[in-house]
Amino acid sequence: MKKHARDSFFVVGEGVLEFDREGRPNVRRPLTGEELRRFRFSRLGPEGPLVDEATRTALTEAITVPGAQPDAQVPAGFTYLGQFVDHDLTMDRTEALLGEDVTLDELLQGRSPALDLDTVYGRGPNDRQDRIFYQRDGVKLKIGRTSATTFPDDRVNVELEGFDLPRAGGTVGTRADRRRPLIPDLRNDENLAVAQTHLAFIRFHNRVVEEHALRGLGGRRLFTVARDEVVRHYQWMLRTDFLPRIVDPAIVTDVFTNGRRFFEAPGRGRGHAGQPPTMPLEFAVAAYRLGHSMVRGAYQWNRVFNSNGPGRIATLLQLFTFTGVSGNFQPGSGVPELDDPNSGTVDTLPTNWIADFRRLFDFTEAGRPDLAVPAGSGNVAKRIDTLLVDPLAQLPAGTFAGRGSEIPPIQRNLAFRNLTRANMVHLASGQQMAKFLGVTPLTETQILEGSQGAVLTGLTDEQRTAVSANTPLWFYILREAEFNNGLLGAVGGRIVAEVFHRAMEGSRTSIVRDPSWRPTLGPDRDTFRMTDLLLFAFEGKADLLNPLGD
Repeated sequence: MKKHARDSFFVVGEGVLEFDREGRPNVRRPLTGEELRRFRFSRLGPEGPLVDEATRTALTEAITVPGAQPDAQVPAGFTYLGQFVDHDLTMDRTEALLGEDVTLDELLQGRSPALDLDTVYGRGPNDRQDRIFYQRDGVKLKIGRTSATTFPDDRVNVELEGFDLPRAGGTVGTRADRRRPLIPDLRNDENLAVAQTHLAFIRFHNRVVEEHALRGLGGRRLFTVARDEVVRHYQWMLRTDFLPRIVDPAIVTDVFTNGRRFFEAPGRGRGHAGQPPTMPLEFAVAAYRLGHSMVRGAYQWNRVFNSNGPGRIATLLQLFTFTGVSGNFQPGSGVPELDDPNSGTVDTLPTNWIADFRRLFDFTEAGRPDLAVPAGSGNVAKRIDTLLVDPLAQLPAGTFAGRGSEIPPIQRNLAFRNLTRANMVHLASGQQMAKFLGVTPLTETQILEGSQGAVLTGLTDEQRTAVSANTPLWFYILREAEFNNGLLGAVGGRIVAEVFHRAMEGSRTSIVRDPSWRPTLGPDRDTFRMTDLLLFAFEGKADLLNPLGD
């Protein structure tokens, strides 16, 4: 099973960074063939100092302390679009290539970050392993069917085709086997919000196929044309709609207009379009973990599960529960039940848990006021800052491939896991990266006091001094956002924007290498947003974007 959390990193020029048997950070030379097969990370800045466990624990407690956290003005669906994108960037496609007859170029591409939706397409319908993701025509992607249920009324006592991920099903094997999603990256079924996002991309692809089929295309050519069009629109949406919501738009514009200045920049080693990209540790282990701060503790999910609905508001634990990878689709399950992959009696998503996308995205931005929800019925993300909602301190084991093992409570805390993984790779501090990027660092007062973020009064004087002098990069980037209206700033924003640019440049299909391309599926030749993608995927129909009604 594809793990969400990496236990080790192959860093180009350094070796394999991991913990030894006693839990200490360690680096070793790659084994024979490992250098060719492993996903390729790199180090953008210098190595940084280690943070002792007591300080990591104290910081963790400050970050995940129960209490109010400011809201952002960003629709909550972008939190999980960001997670979907993270999986696309970091999918190690070489895992599917072992034993296959592949070229060296395919291996290099497969272990490099890209934004080409391999999490949706795999290696395509002609691959003997990945054809399982496709319908019989070898062009459209499979789609799943929900399970009828009785709560709260007869309107959900029906199976609905097209509103769950495709699953293995059948009557043999374990419950976990039958719930397994038929998608290339199982991480996209670790919570219901990212699973429904993946489902939207399946629908988007299938609709694009239908449009091109009407023009007379067929067979392999139809699949290739449809995939390329989907990927280009996806990249355009990331560049123009997603990134400016999480990164200072001035930084995004600078990078995509003037090019990269630091990460694999032209003239710097690997910095040209003909070579496959790497993934900087500073992005993977710190900057792009911004989305953890955007997660809400509960969501107005649909007409059944909301503050005024019969099922009440949907908790974050429930979003883990109603999946096949982290959960068991069984109402009332707690963390102990979710840790057992074969618990429960249901194998597909119950109909009453289908997402109402109107509550996750703002369709009035796309000129569809008819798809607006009443005030207080939608969801916005939490502000990007140094606070995480309390449920992220108690993760189900399935979210980090820990089912079936004993897990100390602190290791279920996402903040602790982030800080500990940074230690494993000797990640640079925030101050070191500010110096590397040539920007003014945050002051000691800004680090220690923040702006409506984590309160560090629970740290000892010695710990406060250490954190203010060498701030863990992930915490620094989130603190930086507190002073930038909830947007990634000079350090975090620059890292994220340059990595996205490089990943697009290195993708098989690339709007960076083809700057003249413009979208055709939005309202005009310059606009294609996530709401436009959803409107196209669900045919612009309210009863598909919200099949349970109001």
